[in-house]
Amino acid sequence: VQLQACGGGLVQAGGSLRLSCAASGFNLQSNAIAWFRQAPGKEREPVSCVSSNGEIKYYLDSSRGRFTISRDNTKNSVYLQMDSLKPNDTAVYYCARAPRLCGRSSRNYGQWGQGTQVTVSS
Repeated sequence: VQLQACGGGLVQAGGSLRLSCAASGFNLQSNAIAWFRQAPGKEREPVSCVSSNGEIKYYLDSSRGRFTISRDNTKNSVYLQMDSLKPNDTAVYYCARAPRLCGRSSRNYGQWGQGTQVTVSS
């Protein structure tokens, strides 16, 4: 039972990346899956989440209109499309799962992927 995050990389400001979170050993659709990020020297913060019933939340005002979360049940995966990236989006991005519903706190999530580094150059 694991979450595997990938898709990070180095991109120039204004560019795009698509992060993927693939689940194995469980049905991702039955859970809430969130993306968090942690920049150097800062606390981990929630970015976005999709709950088991498909409800979507975006937690960062700075990412509204630029980030889009989606879920593909056939691939048991959740994605985070990030457009118009900015240098302050630089962070390690993690996916995590909660039983059903999204929540802002990382304490709601009992399982975490390994993280994928996103670096945005100016």
